[in-house]
Formats: sequence, structure tokens, C-alpha cells
Amino acid sequence: MLRVGYIGLGLMGKPMARNIMKAGFPLVVHNRSQAAVEELVAEGAVAAHSPAEVAAQVDVVITNLPDSPDVEAVALGENGIIEGAHEGLIFIDHSTIKPETARHIAEVLGEKGVLCLDAPVSGGDIGAQQGTLTIMVGGPEAALEKARPILEAEGRTITHIGEAGAGQVAKVANQIMVAAQMVAMAELLLLSQKAGVDPERVVQAIRGGAAQCWTLDNKPQRLFAGERGPGFKAYMMLKDLDIVMDTARAYGMPVPSTATHTQLFRSMQELGLGELDNSAVIAVYEALTQTHLVEKK
Repeated sequence: MLRVGYIGLGLMGKPMARNIMKAGFPLVVHNRSQAAVEELVAEGAVAAHSPAEVAAQVDVVITNLPDSPDVEAVALGENGIIEGAHEGLIFIDHSTIKPETARHIAEVLGEKGVLCLDAPVSGGDIGAQQGTLTIMVGGPEAALEKARPILEAEGRTITHIGEAGAGQVAKVANQIMVAAQMVAMAELLLLSQKAGVDPERVVQAIRGGAAQCWTLDNKPQRLFAGERGPGFKAYMMLKDLDIVMDTARAYGMPVPSTATHTQLFRSMQELGLGELDNSAVIAVYEALTQTHLVEKK
């Protein structure tokens, strides 16, 4: 059995790490806040005091962190993975970060004999809990094949996209679509309601046709029930969209609809709603229209 280290036990990371442990892999964990560490230790994991200490003990070390600077610091900084690195170590990053950051980390750790996979995920907290995530992977295919049994404990669909950074480019594409779906859902729900039609019935009708998508399958029920907590936090959606915009600028690609969606999520953050689910972008439309989606009892 490969020994696995997991760093970053947040809303997504903790259930993903738990699924790896349930699959039978020995697990070493590290996290900035200790509550999640203690929870997994009670279930059989071993605690480590630094990323370096994790890396030194395992065959595969995984990170799941908020943003590019966090991953770079954990991978390459003081007491980071690089200080516990050894020949043949596989580093898997499930965070959503800039493609160029993923490539830089792969280059630096590669000099220590570490094989790096940028492997962002999609599927939200439900997918993380159920082990049904979509995982898009950049990096050496041989490293992916060795680590595949671990990834299969976390996700249902695992796709090798290309070399270092390719997984993050795929996640950029994913977030373009996710934001578009969340915004479109907000518009169709409130437009239906303002036109005097039951938006719940509208959703029932259209999700069986060409408008069918993951968002309509999973999010309206929660909104109708008044549940706007994460899920996937809106401030993280905004962070991801900023990465999309940076990447689009780097390659000279116009993305006008995504630019609009980015501003809507920025408005959500400015309204103090960044901790809510990304589907709660409907609140921006509610503020603009002075109407509220009717909740179902």
C-alpha cells in the first residue's frame, strides 16, 4: 500500500482524505487548524507538524489549499514539502491555482526527483463526500498511473489532460462553465417568478431538455428550501474566476461573458455574501430587482 500524506483539510480536503483512508491507505495529515487533524487522527490517521514532516514519511503527498500563494508556500517554502522531498515522491495538488504556478512548482520539485501532478477537482462538497469527483490531471502519465488507486478513492472520472499545468487549464475551462450555469440559473428562476410562473415547475420542465446540467439537477432544490450555505463558497468562485481572467489575458483570449460573471461574483463579495454557496449569486439579482426567490415550505 502506498503511504499517503494529505495537507489541507477544509470543506473539500477533509472528506477526500477520509475517503483515501477508507480505501485502506495509511494516511498522514497536516492542517493549519487542528480540529480537522484531531478528527481524522481519531479515525486512524497520523498527525504531522509540518508539510516537510508529511513528505518525509510518505510515497504520495497531496495538497488541497485555497490559492496559488498557499500551494507555493507549502510546496516550496520553509518547512515545506521540498524540505522533506525524496527521490520518487509523487506530489498531487488538488487546489485550483494558476497554471503557471503549477508549472513552476513542478519544475522546482522535479529537481529533487519529485513527480508532480496538478489535479484540480470538480463536483463540490457532495462529490468530495461521496467520492464521485471529476479529477483533471496534468503531469507525467507514469506518475498518474502509480497514484491512480488513490485518486479512484476520491473521484469517479479521472482524465489525463497533458503535461504540467494542463490540469489547471482544464479547471479554468470548468469554472467558465460553472459560473455561467450559476448565473443563468439565477436569471431564469427570478424571471419565471416575476412573470407569475412557479420557478420550481419551470425547473422540472426544462431540466429534462437541452437546458439539463449539473447545476439545475443539484442547486434549485436547495435554493427553494432557503439553503444558501456552501457547497462551494462564493469567494472561492471569485478567486477561481480571477484565475480564469488572468489566464485569458495571458493568452490573448477574449471572454466577455466570463468577465460579466466575475463582476457579479465580485458584487456578491461586496455585499458580504462571500461565505455563501456560489449558487447564492441569485442574491445579487434579488438586490437589483428588489425581489426575493419564494422559498418552498
